[in-house]
Amino acid sequence: MSWRTAQSNAIKIMSNLIVPVTAPVTRRSFFSTSTKFAAGAAALSTLPIERFVHGASPGDTIKVALIGMGGRGSGAADQALSTGESVKLVAVADVHEDRMKGSINMLRNKHKDKVQVKEENMFMGFDAYKKAIALADLVILATPPGFRPMQFEEAVRQGKHVFMEKPVCVDVAGYKKVIAAAAEAKKKNLKVGVGLQRHHQAGYIETIKRIHDGQMGDITAMRAYWNGNTPWVKPRADLEKQYGRKLTELEYQMRNWYYFVWLCGDHICEQHIHNLDVINWVKRGHPVSARGNGGCETRKGPDYGEIFDHHVVEFTYEDGSVCFSQCRHQLGCWNDVSEHAIGTKGVANLGRYTITGPNAWRFQGGGKDAYQQEHDDLFDAIRNDKPYNEAVYGADSSMTSVLGRMATYSGKEITWEAAMKSEVSDTMVKGIDQVPWAEAIKLTPNSVPGSDGMYQIAIPGKTDVLKARKAA
Repeated sequence: MSWRTAQSNAIKIMSNLIVPVTAPVTRRSFFSTSTKFAAGAAALSTLPIERFVHGASPGDTIKVALIGMGGRGSGAADQALSTGESVKLVAVADVHEDRMKGSINMLRNKHKDKVQVKEENMFMGFDAYKKAIALADLVILATPPGFRPMQFEEAVRQGKHVFMEKPVCVDVAGYKKVIAAAAEAKKKNLKVGVGLQRHHQAGYIETIKRIHDGQMGDITAMRAYWNGNTPWVKPRADLEKQYGRKLTELEYQMRNWYYFVWLCGDHICEQHIHNLDVINWVKRGHPVSARGNGGCETRKGPDYGEIFDHHVVEFTYEDGSVCFSQCRHQLGCWNDVSEHAIGTKGVANLGRYTITGPNAWRFQGGGKDAYQQEHDDLFDAIRNDKPYNEAVYGADSSMTSVLGRMATYSGKEITWEAAMKSEVSDTMVKGIDQVPWAEAIKLTPNSVPGSDGMYQIAIPGKTDVLKARKAA
């Protein structure tokens, strides 16, 4: 069976569940992605049925484990604990002790009796997620995105419901792993939520419903923007002053993860995915090709790693319509975070919930905070055993972002089909979750700084994104 056939079959299966709403390891030791999608699915399907978690009754207490205790993970746990009385946090996992303690203290102050995490259930290290998952009914996956496919696969393997933050992958190999695990989650009747909260935002839901109902005619073009400023940076000097010692390269990259492709995927994946996801929602599918340009013009320095500060991409969909996409982290420029659809009978500003033209309309309703609503919807599905699986569209939107990055890094037009045939993965140091933390931090990441402290950045026209980077 070809990959395209396997993917198509998996999507058909899932479609009725999608809610609209040692010595240091060198670069040669990075994960090989030669294991095909079908093999991954087969391995997952061999798991014993007795480990599966089934729907909870409305009054049952749902036990939650939090994997990744940064700001978004802590926020997601807060929202999960706010879904009702019968929920408690029982286990946590991270690689940073200070982050773990800060998150636990915040959650205990706010939720008191709902935070029931014993000292022995606070797990540290790259393998900690497996131990925390084992104690829960539902797991929140909020580590840096590069770890998401591995952790989602394990949660499904153990038969647990999942809420995972976006993006759910940062490369093709990760995408295939998530799609395989998503199909297995469906077989096990596991509920899966993805942190693309616009799907749970009343104004977006109603606006896109009207588009799908034909109020704007045929959609011929789209625009999507996330143009803003750099969100945060953790300079190496500041970190080493804070901890009173030199950090290993892996420790530093884990603390400053936003600026490394294997952890973040670049800001086109970590941020702009929200806008691209909305466009995919409008089109009811992912693009077939991408071409564009990008680079790093103003945000330069050793603490800004290897990612671009701007991407401009044209995504072409199966019907020939094009989405014109921009995302930028540059000071002093015009900023905009929005999505737009242009139809034969009108234009929609999706984030403002308006349609102009012959059938002009504006959303007048309210609605709960979308970040809370997505957790309310997931917990409702668990308690009442409703079909609920957002993993496929979450994976497709994540891969759309990756496709855009592949186009800008290479300067070439990259088709979805060509990307699916590649076996490129920069996602993980091989065996990182199989050794103690003290040994893992000595591992050498794929990207390391040169003698000047600067990291190598992709060069459009020269970088081959369909082949893995070679060892130095």
